[in-house]
Amino acid sequence: MADPEELAESVSKAASRDGRRVAVVESLTGGLVCSDLAASPGSSEWFRGGVVAYDRTTKHGALGVPDGPVVSEPAVRTMAEKAAGMLGADLTLAVSGAGGPEPQDDQPPGTVWFAVDDRGETRAWVEEFPGDDPQEVLRCTRERSLQALLDHLGS
Repeated sequence: MADPEELAESVSKAASRDGRRVAVVESLTGGLVCSDLAASPGSSEWFRGGVVAYDRTTKHGALGVPDGPVVSEPAVRTMAEKAAGMLGADLTLAVSGAGGPEPQDDQPPGTVWFAVDDRGETRAWVEEFPGDDPQEVLRCTRERSLQALLDHLGS
């Protein structure tokens, strides 16, 4: 189990070293990743901020997510790309998922979509976490989000 505080500190060091500006757009995690990043040392130098778009109408309206499921590749790609432009970030992570205990958008609990927009190139992927405990889904998603940022920064 990775420690979110340690991961965020590693993100901070890597972003500071590279002069990268980082942003996050969250749904499922409701601001947990933003909180981790904002609390890390030196975050005022590289953390551009975040958007918490928990409700689907916010995703469709404020972020321009296309009509359809929000637990999907098109949704997280759009979220990452839109937030990167809005916040002036070089590296933007987006996350949306079915936290459980019920399915969402015909996706089983524990299904989480991620996207990273890295200087205009966007990569999206899906991960399946054990969906029987919503808090565990959040923990796994939070850690994976921070690790994805660190991976893109080249730790």
